Amino acid sequence: MGRAYQNRKDSIAKTSDAKARVYSKYAREIYVTAKSGGTDPVGNLALRSLIERAKRDQVPSHVIDKALDKASGGGGEDFAVARYEGFGPGGCMLIVDCLTDNPNRTIGDVRACFTKTKCKLGAPGSVGHLFDHCAILVFAGDDDEAVLEALVEADVDVTDIESEDGLISVFTPVSDYYKARQALLDTFEGLAFEVDEMQFLPQTTTTLEAEDLAQYERLLDMLNYLDDVQNVYTNVQPG
Repeated sequence: MGRAYQNRKDSIAKTSDAKARVYSKYAREIYVTAKSGGTDPVGNLALRSLIERAKRDQVPSHVIDKALDKASGGGGEDFAVARYEGFGPGGCMLIVDCLTDNPNRTIGDVRACFTKTKCKLGAPGSVGHLFDHCAILVFAGDDDEAVLEALVEADVDVTDIESEDGLISVFTPVSDYYKARQALLDTFEGLAFEVDEMQFLPQTTTTLEAEDLAQYERLLDMLNYLDDVQNVYTNVQPG
């Protein structure tokens, strides 16, 4: 099916300032996940996969440890999930996921990014119904039939499976994420995931002309610069 997904590792920033922002976003997500589900990765599967992803994206250990220590200390900030939807240049669609301790500040900051790039922030649900919320697991391999068999035996609902360029991509409903992940680890010894996360996948994609593309990239840069923004999902075809 060739469904596009965004590999967060591919977009890790090159400059030290931008890297610090990426580390800060991971630290916030680790803190929230550990505070809500416990700081022990053995018992908190969401935390375990998040820490593994952070390490793959070269987040320093001291950043991870500091977030865990903060979560175990009690008190601290009270972050909430906030999700915004909008329309970008050329009619493209965006979903902006945030973790915030001040929703009024966050929506103001996100709206300003859209306004300054002549884009429009939409109402909740305005574009979300045109995306699928999926778990994505990508790893080296070429025997997709064996992978599918292992997942079916584990009673995993497989939405899609692809094999291309020595990589197998598995798509499942979010509700089956942990079951699918564990089934693969149990079946294939030494398996290492290239991508291991939940994303919003567009049901259809679009390409942008040069002028719109420049404005779209400016919008993404502004959104990703915000501390509260964790992820941005779009239906723009990756270049």
